[in-house]
Amino acid sequence: MFTNFVPDNNYNCHIMQTPRQKEIVDAALDIINDKGIQGLTIKNISGAIKISEPAIYRHYESKEQILLAILEVFRNNTEALFSEEFEKDLPALKKIETVFTRHFASFSQTPSLVTVIFSEELFRGDAALTQKVKEIIGNNFNMLAGVIHEGQENNEIRTDVEASHIATMIMGSLRLFIKQWRFSGHTYDINKEGKLLIQSINRLICKGIYYEDH
Repeated sequence: MFTNFVPDNNYNCHIMQTPRQKEIVDAALDIINDKGIQGLTIKNISGAIKISEPAIYRHYESKEQILLAILEVFRNNTEALFSEEFEKDLPALKKIETVFTRHFASFSQTPSLVTVIFSEELFRGDAALTQKVKEIIGNNFNMLAGVIHEGQENNEIRTDVEASHIATMIMGSLRLFIKQWRFSGHTYDINKEGKLLIQSINRLICKGIYYEDH
């Protein structure tokens, strides 16, 4: 069983969970990793952690509430990561590379996160889950666009393309990359290939010549 929801030690969890709630969420991630999101049921969670189904319902009203808990923790951790990195006195391109490199590390150690976060098509019938995914995407987009705008003002990033358009291209590229990794069965090193992708993106958006140790 996963002992930590987010394996990157630099993340800070801002949502309060009881030990039992964390155990349920960890078990849910294990089940999603083994059986897919369709295999996530209260019955399967009950069997995994050896407690009764009514005991689980005392902590979460439904499977959807457990998925919301996973998304909420991820959202809070992502916001903390963006804030931590983007407030550093570093070039904008380096901030972008570091943020997404750390995300790749998290996904590589907990692949089931990708299944939950990038399965919004399965959430269309649930307004709360859809809204949560919308919030995550919107918050990440706004923070990324902000650091891109900062890079444009500092003459690091090209200004002939709007910051919001660059943010859309980056997030779209990374989304496709992560989904390809997921559909491949995680057969290649997402950390290595992800870093190369980010460096390629930075070459495209930088103003002037981009160096890997930028």
